[in-house]
Amino acid sequence: MALYEHIFLARQDLAQAQVDNLTEEAGKIIADNGGKVVETENWGLKSMAYKIQKNRKSHYVMMRLDTPPAAVEELERQTRINEDVIRYMTIRVDAHEDGPSVMMRKDRERRGKKERN
Repeated sequence: MALYEHIFLARQDLAQAQVDNLTEEAGKIIADNGGKVVETENWGLKSMAYKIQKNRKSHYVMMRLDTPPAAVEELERQTRINEDVIRYMTIRVDAHEDGPSVMMRKDRERRGKKERN
């Protein structure tokens, strides 16, 4: 099986429970097609560089996957027709990073600086 990273942006007006539900649905699609979700990171509600479909912010979620290509195709097909997802991107990687992603590390650094001040 191949390794992938799947990132999607959900509408800003969704509650966190709805975003979690979207993440669970994506994991179920992967599991039903013979793959597995290695790790999921919820980056939270963040501002975007420009408006997309009248949204200035969105919920960012990244999933690390170990799955066959057919499962990724099905995940992207389901994501494409979901009205709550603004954008998505799936990339194939040679290996998953150990520990948190760069976004999570930057977020922790920002929090640390705020606490020190």
